[in-house]
Amino acid sequence: MKICFTGLGSIAKRHINNVKKLYPDAEIDILRHGKSNSSDVEYGKMCYSYEELAGSYDAIFITNPTTMHMDTLYRLTDRSDAFFIEKPLRPMGARAEGLDDLPKGKTYYVACPMRYTAIVRYLKNNIDPDKVYGMRAMSSSYLPDWRPGTDYSKCYSARRELGGGVAADLIHEWDYISYLVGKPDKVHTVERKLSELNIDVEDVALYIGEYKDKLVEVHLDYYGRQTLRDLYIFMKDETIYCDFVKSTITYMKEGRTIEYDEKRDDYQVAELRHFFDIADGRADNDNSVYEAESLMRLLEI
Repeated sequence: MKICFTGLGSIAKRHINNVKKLYPDAEIDILRHGKSNSSDVEYGKMCYSYEELAGSYDAIFITNPTTMHMDTLYRLTDRSDAFFIEKPLRPMGARAEGLDDLPKGKTYYVACPMRYTAIVRYLKNNIDPDKVYGMRAMSSSYLPDWRPGTDYSKCYSARRELGGGVAADLIHEWDYISYLVGKPDKVHTVERKLSELNIDVEDVALYIGEYKDKLVEVHLDYYGRQTLRDLYIFMKDETIYCDFVKSTITYMKEGRTIEYDEKRDDYQVAELRHFFDIADGRADNDNSVYEAESLMRLLEI
């Protein structure tokens, strides 16, 4: 198997390590826009121009900065039939209306790893969306702690020109909510820059999603000093609390807790397996570029 990665940030390195778990003999080329340090060569063969890349690949992972995703995808569509595009999908400029110009018959999958957590998989199989009155989701963490040893103010999350900002960066919450109960009919949004973080993007986004039979609240921020990632589900006879940090589900009225021994790579690997199943025709593409972009448009991101 021959695979190409565009960019070699933290998420690309994680994906490469996990791909090697699934396919130990995979050949990996990495397209870089600047010279790499000597330790990076362990991840694969470094290429510094499109011309240096191989003629074709079994899969291409687009893991460069957000604003480069669509241009990179268009430049590489003739190099593979299967593309794994790191979130968020944010078409820019002339590409914003151009998804329909992508060659047909290929796999364009946008990352949605939280769907593969034990919690979301349990909820998908055990919760009836029609019996949910409301949901409240939160993702709160401190951006400077995300990438130890790096200057947070220079990463894509902190910079508008690279497509950063908490609304797009933490699209995971809306992705798994839409996966569980569908997209809302209408969304009310407040985005602000409130903290003293050295960034030029919003550090908090609050949403209320209106459905015909439920309301969903979402809170996202970059400034929480204690990492919180949780979900409350309000139903007629029960309130369910899900803690993604501790990997637990608690039926609050019943007093019962389900605990999972899950690490991040567990669900990241599960997503990779699913992607390669899609690429091989063994599974449907359940988060195509078209599906991912429709969510971004709904949220006006």
